[in-house]
Amino acid sequence: MIKKNPDEVYALGQHIRMSAHKARRVIDQIRGRSYQETLMILELMPYRASYPIFKLVYSAAANARHNRGLSEANLVISKAEVNEGTTVKRLKPRARGRSYLIKRPTCHITIVLRDRSLSTK
Repeated sequence: MIKKNPDEVYALGQHIRMSAHKARRVIDQIRGRSYQETLMILELMPYRASYPIFKLVYSAAANARHNRGLSEANLVISKAEVNEGTTVKRLKPRARGRSYLIKRPTCHITIVLRDRSLSTK
């Protein structure tokens, strides 16, 4: 649960169609970095998980700019977490009338940005 902090803005992506383990591999690389550095890292990463995380970081920065009037140059990723979501279950037909269960995992990604200039005061 995200507590409302006046110094922080966040973006939440729910039911993203990938496993939480694969998304955490990318999130661990960007946690604690500045906004500009994060965008550069995510653009160059070869993983499929980097595009939805890129969109969430960009959305959190847009929330900071539009709702709080913060500058993007001072933003830092203070918290980034990935939680497991629901598992979509599908049946695949198999031989002799049997079926095989296909599990498609989802995850919830939360990106929290903090203004560096407000936290130093």
